[in-house]
Amino acid sequence: MAVPRALTIATSDSGGGAGIQADLKAFAAAGAHGMSVLVALTAQNTTAVTAVETLPPDFVRAQLEAVFGDIGVDATKTGMLFARDLVDTVAEYLETHRTPLVVDPVMVASSGARLLRDDAVDSLVERLFPLATVVTPNLREAEALAGGPASRAELAERIHARGAAAVIVTGGHGDPIDHLYDGIHHVEIPVQRHDVAATHGAGCTHSATLTACLARGAGLEEAARAAARAASEAVRHGLVELGDGEGPVDVLNIKGGE
Repeated sequence: MAVPRALTIATSDSGGGAGIQADLKAFAAAGAHGMSVLVALTAQNTTAVTAVETLPPDFVRAQLEAVFGDIGVDATKTGMLFARDLVDTVAEYLETHRTPLVVDPVMVASSGARLLRDDAVDSLVERLFPLATVVTPNLREAEALAGGPASRAELAERIHARGAAAVIVTGGHGDPIDHLYDGIHHVEIPVQRHDVAATHGAGCTHSATLTACLARGAGLEEAARAAARAASEAVRHGLVELGDGEGPVDVLNIKGGE
């Protein structure tokens, strides 16, 4: 296909900063046609997630069938899946419709809201990790998945041992380094950090850019480096003037020239 096709399976952010909205902007910025399968809706802004409404699993499957059956998919990412039945529905479908897959294990919002129910974590690990090309937790998520604090290298190894083919522990917290481990090699990718109060959606932007690059045929390390650059630049151009909390990142640099 002349146009790379990237799919996000995730949740809507009504404030436009993260989730499906962030993913589609990042896909476009990386030169891919973006498609979306929604599993839930949030009432959300820069300060809080005030409500979550899940969609019926049958409707989630209908969206997947519509996209795969007509347009096709070159790479897929999952974001906030929230509930066990939604994780299971997505995993069941992707088991028979394989593409390069980025699993972003979205567990807690920057505002502190829980975005993955406790009973869904095991299903995410047991069913989606084995399908993933790469899993992209931030430091806090990596610690939760690995059973406690450790170096990024050790966290990546522990998560790999839970079934993920490759892991990127992202540098959004702690040291500004994305740590990639593919089961053999450890690669540290420096991340330029910007002192800008607009990080809402940075993780989504990273994983979506990674997905778009895989859809374009890039190797994993090349895609990981591109994703690190895109997320960093999106924060640098972040829209600090929007909202009372952490402003949304701006992967499209809509203000231009700044």
